[in-house]
Amino acid sequence: MSLRLYDTAARAVRAFTPLRAGQASVYVCGLTVQGPPHVGHVRSALAFDVLRRWLAHSGLDVTYVRNVTDIDDKILAKAEAAGVPWWAWAYTNELAVTRAYDVLGVLPPTYEPRATGHVPDMVALMERLVERGHAYAVDGDVYFDVRSFPEYGALTRQRVEDLEPAADTDSDERKRDPRDFALWKAHKPGEPETASWATPWGRGRPGWHLECSAMAERYLGPEFDIHGGGLDLRFPHHENEQAQSRAAGDGFAQYWLHNGWVTLGGEKMSKSLGNTALVDEVVQRVRPVELRYYLVTPHYRSTVEFTDAALAEAGAAYRRLESFVKRAAERVGAGAGKPDLAPEFTAALDDDLGTPAAVAAVHEVVRQGNTALAEGDDEATAAALGSVRAMLGVLGLDPLDPHWSAAGGDDRLTEVADGLVALALDQRQAARARRDYATADAIRDQLAALGVQVEDTPQGPRWELSR
Repeated sequence: MSLRLYDTAARAVRAFTPLRAGQASVYVCGLTVQGPPHVGHVRSALAFDVLRRWLAHSGLDVTYVRNVTDIDDKILAKAEAAGVPWWAWAYTNELAVTRAYDVLGVLPPTYEPRATGHVPDMVALMERLVERGHAYAVDGDVYFDVRSFPEYGALTRQRVEDLEPAADTDSDERKRDPRDFALWKAHKPGEPETASWATPWGRGRPGWHLECSAMAERYLGPEFDIHGGGLDLRFPHHENEQAQSRAAGDGFAQYWLHNGWVTLGGEKMSKSLGNTALVDEVVQRVRPVELRYYLVTPHYRSTVEFTDAALAEAGAAYRRLESFVKRAAERVGAGAGKPDLAPEFTAALDDDLGTPAAVAAVHEVVRQGNTALAEGDDEATAAALGSVRAMLGVLGLDPLDPHWSAAGGDDRLTEVADGLVALALDQRQAARARRDYATADAIRDQLAALGVQVEDTPQGPRWELSR
């Protein structure tokens, strides 16, 4: 393959060579379902959705795993405050996360395991670590001994001596080293009994880091190609994942990819900071496909500052692509043209998923396609249409994809609106036929006032909603 990816562990762009020929194995950290997702949450899913699509387009059989963390301290605390069972709180928010992924066109993973469904795998992993001398139990808690593993800190290039104490337990008194992190947390008085599981060390629940190591091994084996997640997960989460898995004898991830943050007001979008834009709310004022375009176009490792102005600009840019695709499809047919990718598009995505240059390549082909349309060159129009749809398909942005073409809201309401606009256009055409241009212009102006833009073409009038 010619694909090159920036490996966080190596601090360099490396040629991607899968462990098994013709296959790619990817594990991406999903969300902790403590609340509904905001725009910052879904950026990771979108970035790795493009990676997955590009791997598949390159001919690889992709196994893609994205987990759900459905038990942790915050879930228990928020469920208690709301007066509902923790599992009900978690599931309600899991549905909200799934809804956000679906509305933004994120492909479903090959497997989407929940943490609570894999406790036996976690216990088995802890037993291996204890036997190898890399973990120890104290009063029902189980800790990873960071000093027992000389490579600890390798992913983020930090020395153990320079690290702060692990902040995942209430006290460091029982630890061999304050930087040791919890693999397992003993059940505490007052916590729901249903939020604990039996182990050789007593009842309790998993620590956050243990979950992903156990689930990655279960679905991808002891060694796999790519581990992805947000930049904020590098430490401690991914550092701890790598340490515990390799200490247990696994090769674990061969490449580490991390996407950049979405910021709001210059700060990372975060529930704890109170500066979030919930996906459910944003897609009420912009089309989901435009939000996807906005988040996919920047390079996945860059920071995106979320503003209404930038979102509006991205929406206008996407509508230019969409307008060409729809007009060209009306003229030459939606399936016209070969699905050939522009060389610049392929080169851009092969260069560490360079979506800015890839999107620029799409716009250039659209420019050529618009020229062909204006000149009545159907062959060139078809060629441009086939190429543009293929490239937008890789980015999950093809306007004619059923996911987007069916995303018009209430089907009955859409049908009525289409019919009313068609009736108005018929009246306008009749006025023009009898040379009553004042009435024809008035109908067009009334439609424009409602946000309906009319364009006269050789095939007849066409319309679209303006924004």
